[in-house]
Amino acid sequence: MKSPTLVAVERQINAMGCEVYEIGLYKPHVPGSNSKEPEMLPRTWDSATLLKSVPWLRYQNSQARNIYIRPSGEHHLSMVDDLTANAVKRMRVEGFAPSLVVETSPDNFQAWLNHGQVLPQGLSTVAARTLAAKFEGDKAAADWRHFGRLAGFTNRKAKYQSQNGAYPFVRIIDAKPGHVYAAAGEFVASVREVVSALDHPPRVAASTRTDGRLLTIDDFRSNPSYDGDGNRIDLAYSVYALAHGVSEAAITAVINSRDLSKKGSSNRQSAYTSRTIAKAAQRIHGLNGR
Repeated sequence: MKSPTLVAVERQINAMGCEVYEIGLYKPHVPGSNSKEPEMLPRTWDSATLLKSVPWLRYQNSQARNIYIRPSGEHHLSMVDDLTANAVKRMRVEGFAPSLVVETSPDNFQAWLNHGQVLPQGLSTVAARTLAAKFEGDKAAADWRHFGRLAGFTNRKAKYQSQNGAYPFVRIIDAKPGHVYAAAGEFVASVREVVSALDHPPRVAASTRTDGRLLTIDDFRSNPSYDGDGNRIDLAYSVYALAHGVSEAAITAVINSRDLSKKGSSNRQSAYTSRTIAKAAQRIHGLNGR
């Protein structure tokens, strides 16, 4: 009969869906301790080796080591840390249902989202930080290779130790192997556009750069990479402008310089402009510390 720990580990790696994992066994420094053990014992294992190693991991956990996991190499996941139950619920409602939700301590959660495609390191970090900003997770823990906790083991942080000396177990709340969240395609595409807008702004003639002026929306509109898509152009320009200190009022006026009648009434046009700028601001916040 399988142990509860083995069952939990098996469920987690099936939901994560990677071929190889990096396992981190972290032991906090104890003040006054003479221990020469390293703070982190790293291991890189395939799924089969990880499952065979569960008894050893249980022993290490009993010796005050916290057990962490992350995919090895570039991967298709983003981990969002330090989430509330309401944030996880909002993820599901808004089309960002995770493939794995782990309760790491009482009423505190980590969510792993499956993008349905492997993301390059830089893009993966931006995606993780954007998700953390959107759902009020820990942006400091958002990057392409941050460790998450491995279910089935105890969280050995001192603040969670009970009066009888016990620690809470890391528990799986939801696990859906192969599940790609509904908004994945649109979300990844929008992150790609934002990264491209910041890293590779449209080229303009050298003579127009000598005065140090900022790019205008016409520079974006004339860039063939946007294929004349007004929505993409408006978002890319808004991200660029906000990043360079242009006011929201000025950006609104610039977006309104094109015919928005297809958006509907004036109220709908105003709502579109507000949404575009808000989305750009969200991307900027997600890129902080990139």
